Parts: sequence; C-alpha cells; structure tokens
Amino acid sequence: MPNTPSLTSPGALTSPASPFPSPASGHAEGVSNEEFRAAMSRLASGVVLVTAQEPPLDPDDPLAPRGEDVGMTATAFMSVSLDPPLVLVSLREGSRMDDLLDEQPLWAVSVLSESQRHIAGRFAMKGRVSDRLLFADIPYVRGGATGAPLAGGALATLECRTERRVPAGDHTLVIGRVLTAALPSADGGPLTYFRGRYRQLS
Repeated sequence: MPNTPSLTSPGALTSPASPFPSPASGHAEGVSNEEFRAAMSRLASGVVLVTAQEPPLDPDDPLAPRGEDVGMTATAFMSVSLDPPLVLVSLREGSRMDDLLDEQPLWAVSVLSESQRHIAGRFAMKGRVSDRLLFADIPYVRGGATGAPLAGGALATLECRTERRVPAGDHTLVIGRVLTAALPSADGGPLTYFRGRYRQLS
C-alpha cells in the first residue's frame, strides 16, 4: 500500500501517528483473533442448516447405493442477488461440507425456526457422530431439485446449485443459484445467533 510506514522502520510501532498497533494484538493489520471474534459476536445472525447428498459411488449405475446425507449448521449465510437469485454461505476450509461441495454442486438450506435450536446444536457439534445418526430422528423431506434433506418445520427452504467458489482466508465462500424456494412453516420466529449463543427474537 502506498505511503504506508514499514513495520520494521524505527519508530513505526511507537509513533502516535502510526496506523499499526503493537504486533502483540495478534496480526500486523492490528486486530487479534479474540478482538475480531468479540466484535463479530455482536452481529446477530440467522441460523440455517446446510445439507447435501454425497454422489453415488458409481454414478453410471442407477442401482448403486446413494451417498450419505451431510449437514452442517451455518450462521454466515446471506442473499446476494435477486436477478439471478443467488445466495452465499461461508464454509470452513477443509471441512466435510466444503470438501463435499467441491465435488457436489447441488445443496440446500433450511432456515431454522426458534423451536429448532436442537437441530442447530446437533449439526454444530465438534467430534460428532456420523451424519446418518444425526438425521435419524429429524423430520425432513428430500428436495426434488437437489436430493438434499430439507428440515421439516423450517421457516424457509432453498435448493441451490453452486455458481462459484471463492477462497477467503480460512473459509470458502460458496455462491449458489437458487433453484427452488418454499415456505413450509409460518409458525414461530427465526432462530438467531448472538454473542456466542442461540437466541429468540422475543
């Protein structure tokens, strides 16, 4: 960047006019991981369940067993465009869902209601059990356009096809074209995430 003092130049870290605080904050840009997390935790987010189905082991054999359903809780989800209808979800690089959507372009999103906190918590667990067990007692229907599970009782469901994958630091931004959109449930309010906890609007 032009006219930016070098971090190694004398006085660059001690001058009051310097835009860079001490490296002790964690990054040369001036914000630590803890500071960044704390600031972003004040941003209330909606909570969604992202789902996809693994491709069959033998795509050329119609009798081959279907792949396993995979799901993950996400709070970094947003609308991108109305025409064409595009949405974006941020996935941790190297996560199972990131790896799956690198080979499977079809996926779905269920916008969770305030009564579905248990679903959000289940699919956000670290060191969790197999996805087959996670889906075992959750009511869902299979999307006609993607084959992905759509959670029963969700406030809205979207089926998507990946248009673009954008590497962004330690995450991948997946932009998807919306193929179907439905409002299966009008009951209750949305589930939100604020200051590290799932919350209701009330």
